Amino acid sequence: MVEGFEARPFDIFDPSVSRTRSRADFVYETLRDAISDGRIAGGERVREEEVARNLGVSRTPVRQALQRLQQRGILILGPGRGLVVAQLGHEQIVELYAMREILEGSAARFAAMHATAAEIATLYQLQEQLRTAEGDDMLHITLNRRFHQAIYEAAHNRYLMQTLESLHDSFALLRSSTFRLPHRQRNSDEERHRIIAAIEKRDPELAEREAREHILQAQRTRFESPAGNLDPGVTASNSS
Repeated sequence: MVEGFEARPFDIFDPSVSRTRSRADFVYETLRDAISDGRIAGGERVREEEVARNLGVSRTPVRQALQRLQQRGILILGPGRGLVVAQLGHEQIVELYAMREILEGSAARFAAMHATAAEIATLYQLQEQLRTAEGDDMLHITLNRRFHQAIYEAAHNRYLMQTLESLHDSFALLRSSTFRLPHRQRNSDEERHRIIAAIEKRDPELAEREAREHILQAQRTRFESPAGNLDPGVTASNSS
């Protein structure tokens, strides 16, 4: 397991979690988020017994979660038939960003049409929290995830939500890494503000355009960065 996995273990399992979702779901979501925020790197091996120990659960829900992650293509069989985090090539990253651009744009468009005043206020609150979270990587990742989720929910489109949820796991393989570049963090703050302003103005076309540009800029930043310096999950042969 990666050093960060041992040095910063997952939160110990809270029994109250089982009242809202199964332990297998808890393990699955925890691992997926750890992969997304880079605590478990691309190509890193994920061991059933270590996950169970870190999360304070039995090996049965861990085994179920690992099987699900493998089915979704997030984990693959590595050397010695151990499970490792999948590594994306350049073409796969481009394809995922293309899908995310379309879906994020659609979510912002629908949010401009259907968001409540309370939902817009939540977006502004999250944006302000993101603006002041500079220097705290984990907090920034968590808040950014909540910001995009808030837009999805403000769209009030159940079918869009279903599509986003089905692709959310694949998005984890993109990893939340571009914000670590100082200029990207500043630009992201401005981009998010423009998205919220368009939603508040009830301008669907502008909201979609701003949201799509936000994703495009993240993609450009990733590919403009030196190979291997931004995302260890990109295979070396395809990161140029």
